[in-house]
Amino acid sequence: MASKIGVYFDAANIGGGLDIDVLAAGVKAKWGSACPVIKTYAVLADNAADIRTDIQAEGLDGVLIVGPSPREDVEIYRFPVLTERVNLRMHAVLSYEEPDGSHPETGAPATPLLQQIATDYINMGVVKLQKGNLPDSAALEQGVRRILVVGGGFTGLTAASEAASSGYEVVLVEKTDRLGGAVNNIPTGSPLHSPWEDKEATNLKDRIASVQGNPKIKIYMSSTVAKLEGQPGEYNLTIKTPAGEETMQIGSAVVACGWTPLDPKYLESMGLGVSPKVITSAEFGKRFLAGQITERRIAFVLDTTIAENIMAAKEAEEKAAREAAAAAAAEAPAAPAEEGEKPGFVKENLECINHLRYSNAVNAVGMLRLANTVCEKTEDVTQCYVLYKDMVVPGILERFYKKMQDRLGVMMTKADVTSIREEGDHMVVSCENTLLGMDFDLDCDLVVLPTGLVPVSAKEAIMQFQYRQGPEFPDLDLFDGFLDSNYICFPYETRRTGVYAAGCVRQPMTLDGCLLDARGAVLKAIQAIESAEHGVAVHPRSGDATYPVFNFVRCTQCKRCTEECPFGALDDDEKGTPKPNPGRCRRCGTCFGACPERVISFSNYNIDQIGSMIREVEVPKDFKVGGPRILILACENDAYPALDMAAMQGHTWSPYVRIIPVRCLGSVNAIWISDAMSKGYDGVMLLGCKYGDDYQCHFVKGSELCARRKVNIAETLNRLGVQPERVELFELAIDEANRVTDMIDGFVKTIEEMGPNPFKAM
Repeated sequence: MASKIGVYFDAANIGGGLDIDVLAAGVKAKWGSACPVIKTYAVLADNAADIRTDIQAEGLDGVLIVGPSPREDVEIYRFPVLTERVNLRMHAVLSYEEPDGSHPETGAPATPLLQQIATDYINMGVVKLQKGNLPDSAALEQGVRRILVVGGGFTGLTAASEAASSGYEVVLVEKTDRLGGAVNNIPTGSPLHSPWEDKEATNLKDRIASVQGNPKIKIYMSSTVAKLEGQPGEYNLTIKTPAGEETMQIGSAVVACGWTPLDPKYLESMGLGVSPKVITSAEFGKRFLAGQITERRIAFVLDTTIAENIMAAKEAEEKAAREAAAAAAAEAPAAPAEEGEKPGFVKENLECINHLRYSNAVNAVGMLRLANTVCEKTEDVTQCYVLYKDMVVPGILERFYKKMQDRLGVMMTKADVTSIREEGDHMVVSCENTLLGMDFDLDCDLVVLPTGLVPVSAKEAIMQFQYRQGPEFPDLDLFDGFLDSNYICFPYETRRTGVYAAGCVRQPMTLDGCLLDARGAVLKAIQAIESAEHGVAVHPRSGDATYPVFNFVRCTQCKRCTEECPFGALDDDEKGTPKPNPGRCRRCGTCFGACPERVISFSNYNIDQIGSMIREVEVPKDFKVGGPRILILACENDAYPALDMAAMQGHTWSPYVRIIPVRCLGSVNAIWISDAMSKGYDGVMLLGCKYGDDYQCHFVKGSELCARRKVNIAETLNRLGVQPERVELFELAIDEANRVTDMIDGFVKTIEEMGPNPFKAM
């Protein structure tokens, strides 16, 4: 705990409207010997060396920087002691508005209310330092510098080669007896280099030979992962090989096990599996390489609305049948309920149709490439027709698409394909709403349908994790089987720290995307090992040396922490006592937000610390004279930056709120709400990331967990005679700064209409 704190005011970054001398005097009067050094600088960043000097000369064990957001000048203010930031620039000066909504004139003297806001934030900063500690090291003595790559396809080969060239040993596990994966059946690859206009050779044989000849890479064929336990930097791996099981240690892993084709039954309505003249693009590639493509008029169909329309019609039929059954059941005697809800044919089919939508870009580029290749091989005797509902071409591959528009032998048109049928010795594709301005029936010898790229399912327990949460990757039900990387923030991560996804197991992508993905995932795998050696988090709190510490004496083995941890950081013993794995931890604090006994803490982020900050705010006894006081607990990942940006963009908000950043709304413990209410706060705003179908949470489900806990909080408030509406959760994305004012001022108005917290009178 910091007992000698230096307080440093950054005048230029605080801006006008505040009397800094008065604030400094207030610190001295309130904290006395606890803050022996109080200094003001015109530009503090230019004088950071003075702070280091004071740390040595005065024996400071805490530094409080009073000025701009903690998101600014991070590297400048790194010191060997506890350091905290007080954000007066954004959350006091720039965002300040009078209680009536007006704005003070530029250069006007400090108002008492603005001075009070600043005083509250400074006092909160001091007490936060007093309740914090520097963490003990969780660094490994030496991390295992060996990376596991699961999958020997194009992405896996690239990942193995890149990891080995970076100086790491590699263990490559391939479940079949052949390297190369799906690329073995691709005649040519998509453009991989500038000018991005021509297809390219995959050079698969050279890639395989390079990996097989690399002394740093050990390859296991016809093998699978049998067991993975431990944590980044010191995983214990068991591989199931034809000769038996083999064990070794690894530091991290890259999962690149690729995809399998969509079951052909889902495209029966388009003729697949019904007529031999209808095949998928994946099958077409195989036949072309085998010299089995002899047809001269080929239709490449990118429109799957036939299947989608049939599924929608069946869904409507099933819904009508369910409603009829429900109506009949309401009039009949109750029957025993069946356990669990059956997914139903339509639901399963609609989910599989999604894989065609997800794979649209891959199929669009792939079919253009195949059409081009066929025309070249047959010297333009073959006529290829590309019929698309949407031509989705990612990024710079637009150049390839434009070149194909002028390719002799390739004809493209936007069209709604209404039917595909066999007539005699040929196929007929009916097209409507075409670019030609007319509907027509296209006669052809062969129809090529898009391939649905279904990821090698996470439910197959690819890694066989020996985690409390089970052997599989967690399933969010949002990704239809794709590994659960956070697409917005961390594209390679999975919810198993140290294990990264690359290639089509993560999302459908063309070969150029697979190359970049493999390199990115390897970099993350290397970072995981390096971070384990330093005892710090990988992401999103990169470099954070803290980790959860447990007071097992008070632990009741309720298992809430182990069940709610989004990343499987906690195992448990046979009694249910948590077993921490610091290397797996992302430092979100969800575990201590879940703990009813408050036995979990971080050295510089704990229940008592935030509770003390809440109690440090000056809350007026007279609601009508001093106004309400509202606590905002803001997620540091999205909501807090949105607040900063709102202030910088000129948005202001009520002077009655006080903001405390939290690592994640999942870390919010109910005791903080109780602390606020008992202190006399009139309301609490919980600002966090979006969740549900539009989830954007860095920690996967923090906002969702907080929303669930809020139900219990509401019940508690009801029992205390406090309206549950005084505590509300708001979703705020990082790019929604324009919503901040209405959101905050709207809630303040609601609280003003409700009147004071009943606890104010106690």
